[in-house]
This record gives sequence, C-alpha cells and structure tokens, in this order.
Amino acid sequence: MSVGPEQPFKLHVSEADIDALRKKLELTRLPDELEDAGWDYGAPLVHVKRLVERWKDGFDWRKSEDEINKLPQFTRDIPVEGFGTLNIHYVHQQSEQVNAIPLLFIHGWPGHFLEVRKILPLLTSPGSPDQPSFHVVAFSLPGFGFSEAPKQKGFAWRQYAEVANKLMVSLGYHEYVIQGGDWGHYIAGYLSTYYAHTHVKGWLSNYTNALPPSLAKFPWLYLTHLVTPYKASEKDGWARSQKFRSQEAGYSNEQATKPQTLGYSLADSPVGLLAWIYEKLVTWTDSYPWEDDEVLEWVSIYWFSRAGPAASLRIYKENTQYYTTSAVAGVEWTSIPLGFSIFPKELTKVPRKNCALALF
Repeated sequence: MSVGPEQPFKLHVSEADIDALRKKLELTRLPDELEDAGWDYGAPLVHVKRLVERWKDGFDWRKSEDEINKLPQFTRDIPVEGFGTLNIHYVHQQSEQVNAIPLLFIHGWPGHFLEVRKILPLLTSPGSPDQPSFHVVAFSLPGFGFSEAPKQKGFAWRQYAEVANKLMVSLGYHEYVIQGGDWGHYIAGYLSTYYAHTHVKGWLSNYTNALPPSLAKFPWLYLTHLVTPYKASEKDGWARSQKFRSQEAGYSNEQATKPQTLGYSLADSPVGLLAWIYEKLVTWTDSYPWEDDEVLEWVSIYWFSRAGPAASLRIYKENTQYYTTSAVAGVEWTSIPLGFSIFPKELTKVPRKNCALALF
C-alpha cells in the first residue's frame, strides 16, 4: 500500500463537544487538600480550582483554534506494516531558503505538535545567511492530537519510526535530520538505526535519561564510571536523575502497566486530565511562566484529540513491553552524527561521556 495524497487540515471542534466540556466542568467535584501540601503531593488545589473556573467561564477555545489554524497543517494516510493505514496529522512549515535542511520534529508525552510553534520562525527564517535554515515537519504521533490511533497491540518505537520516515519521504525529503525529546528521543533513535545514511543524516536529542553503566552491557564504561572523579555538576546530574526515577516516575509506571484503567478517568473527567498534565507542565519546564490560557489550550488539545486522552498513554505500555523482549536483540545502533542538548535543570542529566547510555 502506498502513502495517500496530502490533504489540508483545519482544526474545528464542534459546538456540541465544547458544550459537553463546559457541562462536565460545571459538575466538577474537587478533592480536599492538606494545608501544607504545596507541590509535594501533586497539583495544588488553588491552581487547579482557578484553572477550572477559567476553562469553564473565560477560556476562548475558538480564539485558540484560530491561532492554531495559522499553522500550515495537513493530513495523509500512511500504511504501517501489520497495522493497516493510519491518517496522520502534521505541521509542515517550509523555509524560503533553497538550501534549507529538512528537519523532523518529534514530540513525546505530555507534548504534542504545538511544541514547535514558538520556534518555527527561528528555524525557518533565522534572519542571517550564516545561520542554518530548516524545512520543519512536526507530526502528531499516532494516538496523539489529531492523528489516528492504532487499533491493535504492539505499536511501538519501530512502527512510530516507520510512520515518520514514510511521511518525510512522501513530502520529498529523502534525506533529513531529526530532533526528538522524551518519546521522540527513542523514536529518533530507531529512525537513526533503521534508516541511517539512506534517509537520516543526523539527530539531536534533548533527553539524556540513563542509569549508570552496568558491567554486563558496558564493561569499559562501568570500570570508567567506578574510577572517574566526576565534577560536582556531574554528580549533581546523577543525583537529579536518581531523584526523578525514585520520586517522580509514578505516572510512567501507571501508564506503562495499566493505561486503560487510568484512561477511563482522563477520558471522562476534564479536571482529572487537567491536573494530570498541568503538574508535569509546571514541574518539568524550569520555571517557565505558564499563562492560564496557555495551559488550557495545551490540555484542550488532549481533551479534543481525535482518539481521546487514553490513546496517548498506550505508548508507555507498548514500548516498555517491546524493549524488554527479544525484539531489540541484535539491533545495531546508529553511527550517524548525534548531539545532545543538556541544560542546567534537566530532569535527568548524565555526564557527556555517558550520553550514549541514553540510547539503550
């Protein structure tokens, strides 16, 4: 089966769906809260209550829709081996420079295609001939945003990579580079493994989630790790990574084990969805000054998504199972150029020489 023709896409949520959301918000029953809880127990009640009131009585979804529709959006049917054909939504912003580099932007959870909106002008029109320019493609992962979701079990990294590569080739980009974060990091890794050199020429990751090296898998790195006098900043990075895994990864364990059970809550309760995502937006973005309407627009993309909020959780289950089976045995990892962006307050941070561990 071949990839289908490109179709223009304009976002339009029905009035019935908007009214249904408002009615659900009117029936909200909020929990109690400990007096001194702060952010230690999750999203604070005072913030969630304020956001719920704004979502119900002040937030203008139609205004957000108009802004989102300024992005050049499209859909295309893409066949996936063993999973039929999926209708995939994407943003495709071309540069005016003839020598621009095709760039595939891959989001994760709780992200979506809007992650790319603020940086599109910087990537496509850098303002200086000395700066590289890019043709940017940011697609909604299957099951996220306005892409169709897979209907069978087993849709994992390799299938996401297949969708992404077929999309880029169908757009005429037979050679391209990648940027990926969170799940986008792993999908980019598979793209760079299975389509290295023929299509993928380099990739950038903003995610360095890795455990210290093990003796069995990385004997040389393991021995180096034992005798290396790490800098204070590197020790802090290991400590931050360990803290995240031990104190902040409960959401991941739930989504990776019983996503359907959690899905009932998120699909039926807009406030549950709001709290589940809002906490991550605030605690994962290094004091970024989120405006209430920006948060509500972000969460509304999940609420109004094509497959519903539950579909986006399953990527955790599928990829956890996929990674722990023999499906990755014998995989020859990529040798194309790879870069990592690492900032001071990353959730997980490893020393530069250990970044390769984040591939496994």
